[in-house]
Amino acid sequence: MTVTSNQLLASVKAEIAEVTPAEVQAAFQAGRPVHVIDVREREEVMDGYIPGAELIPRGFLELNVEEDVTVDRDAEIVLYCAGGNRSALAARDLAFMGYTNAKSMIGGIKGWKDAGYEIEQGGLLSEEDSQRYARHLILPEVGEKGQQQLLKGRVLLVGAGGLGCPTALYLAAAGVGKIGLVDADIVDKSNLQRQVLFGESDLGRPKVEAARDRLLDINPGIEVHPHYELLTSHNIFEVMDGYDIVVNGCDNFPTRYLVNDAAVMQKKPVVDGSIFRFEGQATVYVPGDGPCYRCLYPEPPPPGEVPSCAEGGVLGVLPGIIGLVQATEVVKLLLGQGTSLVGRVILYDALEMKFRELKLRRDSECPVCGDNPTVTELINYEQFCGLPSHSEAAG
Repeated sequence: MTVTSNQLLASVKAEIAEVTPAEVQAAFQAGRPVHVIDVREREEVMDGYIPGAELIPRGFLELNVEEDVTVDRDAEIVLYCAGGNRSALAARDLAFMGYTNAKSMIGGIKGWKDAGYEIEQGGLLSEEDSQRYARHLILPEVGEKGQQQLLKGRVLLVGAGGLGCPTALYLAAAGVGKIGLVDADIVDKSNLQRQVLFGESDLGRPKVEAARDRLLDINPGIEVHPHYELLTSHNIFEVMDGYDIVVNGCDNFPTRYLVNDAAVMQKKPVVDGSIFRFEGQATVYVPGDGPCYRCLYPEPPPPGEVPSCAEGGVLGVLPGIIGLVQATEVVKLLLGQGTSLVGRVILYDALEMKFRELKLRRDSECPVCGDNPTVTELINYEQFCGLPSHSEAAG
């Protein structure tokens, strides 16, 4: 007996559970945990998809559902396609795999749109993106989903100097979607020994503008926002607004304390680095998870006790190493992968070619992130550090 495709679909739909778009929307509004999977092909998905849906083409569903969605065989799963046929077949196959609560959405994305419910567009990799990030896409820990997270990443770099340059360079190449650069300096010939974003043609230009042009030449698919200004207690919240992670590469104490305190108050992670002569260090501060900068250094040292790179010098390759550690930590935070440097600081000695690690602990009496903070609003940081003024450029 010959079975037609319509008969097959009718038989499959009689076996599986189906839900309407209204029922799916009601589940969202009720806050019920539902895994929604779009089983259409990439070209179809580019026209719009249900917000929060996992995008797994029908041919890869059985291979990817456990890794990309859930291994819980009793989890509620709603599958949809263009009109409800492929998703019905997909629900049947998940049932064969032991998923007990897999359903097909009646009418597919067309039924969802006809009901007037929200759809999302963008956030998918174009063919050009797929080529550019090909080496990321084949990493199981990154893949297309991870690359989308990077493209949605919003990172503010404080300082476009020795540390900011390599950090920005690799974040742009990795596809971090929005990069902000804060610096009030111009490019000087002495910068060219280590600040790898700049060349002779940039001398005299604001660093943030020269850096923007270089980063967009590396990756025109990202946004680069220059902030040609000094960070102060008056503007830091405004500058930090719109960014999720702060990278601190400044070379002075007022800005370090300012960035730390503002980040704690706004609950934003800080990827911190510093360099001097032949040595550097890096760590990560996440408010509510480990220490902050003031847990280590509640008060700045007396003025003049710690020389700057301009006074003591810095090996040209050193900021490249520490800056790449910072870039790596940012990428890991955006991907949600690996073990970050929260609660740890790595120390690097270039002359000995040695790395050391120290454990850091939160200070319950820290004036900013402690149990009973005494610093609850931004202060005059130049006066706090005993300095008349400051700049952001590192090294």
